[in-house]
Amino acid sequence: MTTESPPTPECLAVTCASGVATVTIDRPPANAFDPALIAELLSVLPPLAADPDVRCIVVRGTGRFFVAGADIRVMRELTEETQRAMRPWTDVQKLLESAPKPVVAALNGHALGGGAELSLACDVRVMTQSATIGFPEMGLGLFPGAGGSQRLPRLLGAHRAKLLMIQGARLSATEALDIGLVDEVVPDDRFDSRIDELATELAAKPTRTIGMLKHIVEAGRTLALDEALDVEFAAVLELIRTRDTAEGLQAFLDKRAPSFTGR
Repeated sequence: MTTESPPTPECLAVTCASGVATVTIDRPPANAFDPALIAELLSVLPPLAADPDVRCIVVRGTGRFFVAGADIRVMRELTEETQRAMRPWTDVQKLLESAPKPVVAALNGHALGGGAELSLACDVRVMTQSATIGFPEMGLGLFPGAGGSQRLPRLLGAHRAKLLMIQGARLSATEALDIGLVDEVVPDDRFDSRIDELATELAAKPTRTIGMLKHIVEAGRTLALDEALDVEFAAVLELIRTRDTAEGLQAFLDKRAPSFTGR
């Protein structure tokens, strides 16, 4: 019995160095997503999320775009079949959101529609100064229906999120930073070095602890407080059995910098 190897990605480049895996979306001219790109991401991301030697994941685009959104050539087919074919874009977001390690959205260029939605599933959003971000779907008679209508209100609050989506607002990097839509804005000529610096910094942290933190925050979001506190305590009991917790406490007593391994 033979096992087929996974297909070689055609629109992605994956590089790994020093615990950082960088997934670069390269689908000119605007890195718009279609079912084929979605399938590639769904193939590439799970192994990276599961690999303990990958301590941080960076997602970025090429050229002037992070991701421009859904491929209009596909979306113009207004059928249920088309919508179902594009819906797994939300599965890509779930993989990033639930990855047991930090995930950085490196917004190297414009992040629009589905691209902005993808960034919302990441833990940190860093944007280059010349880029824009927004949800222009209303101008097409649509709304952000691939995660945006749910994640944006959780990030910014219901009123501000609804207003941005109704207006179809496209924000500058400074405007996005001012309202908390992104976490950091970097001059274009320093963007790549800042992403490398940040990813290296995150990869050096106790990444298993970060993964557990991500889990309990999301799990507790829909629970009553008492139930959420039980989830938290169960995670604490698991956490104290990890090598990184022992290392962190011993390093504090030894008055030295900790050396975390993500285990």
